[in-house]
Amino acid sequence: MRRAPARKPRASRARAMKTPSRVRRLTHVDPAGRSRMVDVSAKAATARVAVARAEIRMQPATLALVRANQVAKGDVLTLAQVAGVMAAKRTAELIPLCHPLPLTDVAVRVQPDERLPGVTVEAVARTVAQTGVEMEALVAAATAALTVYDMCKAADREMTIDRVRLVYKHGGRSGEFRRSGESGSWRP
Repeated sequence: MRRAPARKPRASRARAMKTPSRVRRLTHVDPAGRSRMVDVSAKAATARVAVARAEIRMQPATLALVRANQVAKGDVLTLAQVAGVMAAKRTAELIPLCHPLPLTDVAVRVQPDERLPGVTVEAVARTVAQTGVEMEALVAAATAALTVYDMCKAADREMTIDRVRLVYKHGGRSGEFRRSGESGSWRP
Protein backbone atom coordinates (compact mmCIF):
# COMPACT_ATOMS: atom_id res chain seq x y z
CA MET A 1 0.00 0.00 0.00
CA ARG A 2 1.32 3.36 -1.01
CA ARG A 3 1.32 6.19 1.56
CA ALA A 4 0.38 9.73 0.72
CA PRO A 5 3.23 12.19 1.18
CA ALA A 6 3.16 14.09 4.48
CA ARG A 7 1.62 17.55 4.13
CA LYS A 8 2.89 20.69 5.67
CA PRO A 9 0.53 22.14 8.30
CA ARG A 10 -1.90 24.53 6.68
CA ALA A 11 -1.61 28.17 7.71
CA SER A 12 -4.63 29.46 9.56
CA ARG A 13 -7.10 31.51 7.54
CA ALA A 14 -6.23 34.63 9.49
CA ARG A 15 -2.54 34.34 8.67
CA ALA A 16 -3.22 33.31 5.09
CA MET A 17 -5.18 36.49 4.37
CA LYS A 18 -3.26 39.52 3.28
CA THR A 19 -2.95 42.03 6.06
CA PRO A 20 -3.61 45.70 5.43
CA SER A 21 -0.72 48.11 5.73
CA ARG A 22 -2.19 49.38 9.01
CA VAL A 23 -3.44 46.49 11.11
CA ARG A 24 -6.24 47.43 13.49
CA ARG A 25 -6.44 45.79 16.87
CA LEU A 26 -9.34 45.27 19.18
CA THR A 27 -9.18 48.04 21.76
CA HIS A 28 -11.23 46.24 24.40
CA VAL A 29 -8.82 43.29 24.65
CA ASP A 30 -5.63 43.34 26.70
CA PRO A 31 -2.38 41.70 25.51
CA ALA A 32 -3.40 38.45 27.25
CA GLY A 33 -6.71 38.36 25.38
CA ARG A 34 -8.92 39.37 28.31
CA SER A 35 -11.71 41.90 27.98
CA ARG A 36 -11.06 45.30 29.48
CA MET A 37 -12.47 48.79 29.49
CA VAL A 38 -10.32 51.19 27.48
CA ASP A 39 -8.60 53.93 29.49
CA VAL A 40 -9.57 57.20 27.79
CA SER A 41 -8.14 59.52 30.47
CA ALA A 42 -5.32 60.77 28.22
CA LYS A 43 -7.66 61.64 25.35
CA ALA A 44 -9.00 65.15 24.85
CA ALA A 45 -12.73 65.72 25.11
CA THR A 46 -14.10 66.60 21.67
CA ALA A 47 -17.54 67.09 20.14
CA ARG A 48 -18.90 63.81 18.81
CA VAL A 49 -22.08 62.75 17.05
CA ALA A 50 -23.43 59.39 15.92
CA VAL A 51 -26.53 58.44 13.93
CA ALA A 52 -28.07 54.97 13.93
CA ARG A 53 -31.12 53.56 12.16
CA ALA A 54 -33.43 50.58 12.46
CA GLU A 55 -36.50 49.24 10.66
CA ILE A 56 -39.52 47.34 11.93
CA ARG A 57 -41.36 45.44 9.21
CA MET A 58 -45.01 44.61 9.85
CA GLN A 59 -48.24 43.69 8.12
CA PRO A 60 -49.96 46.58 6.31
CA ALA A 61 -52.95 46.21 8.67
CA THR A 62 -50.65 46.66 11.68
CA LEU A 63 -49.11 49.76 10.15
CA ALA A 64 -52.63 51.12 9.60
CA LEU A 65 -53.32 50.67 13.34
CA VAL A 66 -50.09 52.51 14.20
CA ARG A 67 -50.90 55.38 11.81
CA ALA A 68 -54.45 55.71 13.18
CA ASN A 69 -53.18 55.54 16.79
CA GLN A 70 -55.47 52.55 17.36
CA VAL A 71 -52.99 50.20 19.03
CA ALA A 72 -54.40 49.06 22.37
CA LYS A 73 -51.25 49.97 24.34
CA GLY A 74 -51.29 53.60 23.19
CA ASP A 75 -49.35 55.99 20.96
CA VAL A 76 -46.70 53.70 19.47
CA LEU A 77 -44.61 56.36 17.74
CA THR A 78 -44.35 58.71 20.72
CA LEU A 79 -43.65 55.99 23.27
CA ALA A 80 -40.98 54.42 21.03
CA GLN A 81 -39.33 57.83 20.69
CA VAL A 82 -39.28 58.34 24.47
CA ALA A 83 -38.01 54.79 25.03
CA GLY A 84 -35.13 55.42 22.62
CA VAL A 85 -34.08 58.58 24.44
CA MET A 86 -34.30 56.85 27.82
CA ALA A 87 -32.26 53.89 26.57
CA ALA A 88 -29.46 56.08 25.19
CA LYS A 89 -29.01 57.53 28.68
CA ARG A 90 -28.62 54.00 30.13
CA THR A 91 -26.25 52.55 27.54
CA ALA A 92 -23.31 52.09 29.91
CA GLU A 93 -25.54 49.97 32.17
CA LEU A 94 -26.45 47.66 29.26
CA ILE A 95 -23.16 47.32 27.35
CA PRO A 96 -20.48 46.06 29.77
CA LEU A 97 -17.39 47.89 28.48
CA CYS A 98 -19.13 51.11 27.44
CA HIS A 99 -18.10 54.31 29.21
CA PRO A 100 -20.86 56.36 30.85
CA LEU A 101 -21.06 59.56 28.82
CA PRO A 102 -22.48 63.01 29.49
CA LEU A 103 -24.91 63.16 26.58
CA THR A 104 -25.56 66.68 25.33
CA ASP A 105 -28.41 65.66 22.99
CA VAL A 106 -30.39 62.61 21.99
CA ALA A 107 -33.01 62.86 19.27
CA VAL A 108 -35.06 59.89 18.13
CA ARG A 109 -37.40 60.00 15.16
CA VAL A 110 -39.89 57.16 14.67
CA GLN A 111 -41.91 57.29 11.45
CA PRO A 112 -44.31 55.07 9.54
CA ASP A 113 -42.93 53.86 6.21
CA GLU A 114 -45.36 52.43 3.67
CA ARG A 115 -42.50 51.07 1.55
CA LEU A 116 -41.47 48.51 4.18
CA PRO A 117 -44.37 48.36 5.28
CA GLY A 118 -43.47 49.28 8.83
CA VAL A 119 -41.70 51.89 10.89
CA THR A 120 -38.25 53.46 10.57
CA VAL A 121 -36.20 54.74 13.47
CA GLU A 122 -33.36 57.25 13.38
CA ALA A 123 -31.45 58.10 16.55
CA VAL A 124 -28.89 60.90 16.87
CA ALA A 125 -26.65 61.08 19.94
CA ARG A 126 -24.23 63.91 20.77
CA THR A 127 -21.63 64.50 23.44
CA VAL A 128 -18.45 66.36 24.23
CA ALA A 129 -16.32 63.57 25.66
CA GLN A 130 -13.19 61.45 25.32
CA THR A 131 -14.96 58.60 23.51
CA GLY A 132 -17.67 58.25 20.90
CA VAL A 133 -21.45 57.95 21.11
CA GLU A 134 -22.00 55.20 18.53
CA MET A 135 -23.29 52.74 21.13
CA GLU A 136 -25.73 55.30 22.55
CA ALA A 137 -27.20 55.92 19.09
CA LEU A 138 -27.41 52.18 18.36
CA VAL A 139 -29.03 51.39 21.73
CA ALA A 140 -31.54 54.21 21.19
CA ALA A 141 -32.50 52.93 17.72
CA ALA A 142 -32.72 49.29 18.81
CA THR A 143 -34.77 50.11 21.91
CA ALA A 144 -37.20 52.28 19.97
CA ALA A 145 -37.65 49.39 17.52
CA LEU A 146 -38.18 46.91 20.36
CA THR A 147 -40.79 49.24 21.85
CA VAL A 148 -42.71 49.29 18.57
CA TYR A 149 -42.60 45.49 18.57
CA ASP A 150 -43.79 45.28 22.17
CA MET A 151 -46.67 47.65 21.59
CA CYS A 152 -47.85 45.97 18.39
CA LYS A 153 -47.21 42.29 19.12
CA ALA A 154 -50.84 41.57 20.00
CA ALA A 155 -51.80 42.55 16.45
CA ASP A 156 -48.79 41.12 14.60
CA ARG A 157 -46.36 38.53 15.99
CA GLU A 158 -44.57 38.25 12.63
CA MET A 159 -42.97 41.69 12.81
CA THR A 160 -39.22 41.77 12.28
CA ILE A 161 -36.63 44.25 13.45
CA ASP A 162 -34.11 44.71 10.67
CA ARG A 163 -31.03 46.66 9.73
CA VAL A 164 -30.01 48.14 13.08
CA ARG A 165 -26.89 49.98 11.97
CA LEU A 166 -24.58 52.94 12.42
CA VAL A 167 -24.99 55.30 9.47
CA TYR A 168 -22.84 58.26 10.51
CA LYS A 169 -20.30 59.29 13.12
CA HIS A 170 -18.10 62.31 13.49
CA GLY A 171 -15.40 63.18 15.98
CA GLY A 172 -12.49 61.59 17.70
CA ARG A 173 -9.29 60.17 16.29
CA SER A 174 -10.99 58.15 13.54
CA GLY A 175 -12.79 61.23 12.19
CA GLU A 176 -15.90 60.82 10.08
CA PHE A 177 -17.74 57.70 8.92
CA ARG A 178 -20.67 57.67 6.48
CA ARG A 179 -22.27 54.37 5.53
CA SER A 180 -22.49 54.13 1.76
CA GLY A 181 -26.05 54.07 0.42
CA GLU A 182 -27.40 56.05 3.37
CA SER A 183 -28.52 59.64 2.98
CA GLY A 184 -28.77 62.37 5.59
CA SER A 185 -27.67 65.86 6.39
CA TRP A 186 -26.17 65.46 9.83
CA ARG A 187 -24.12 68.27 11.23
CA PRO A 188 -20.99 67.49 13.22
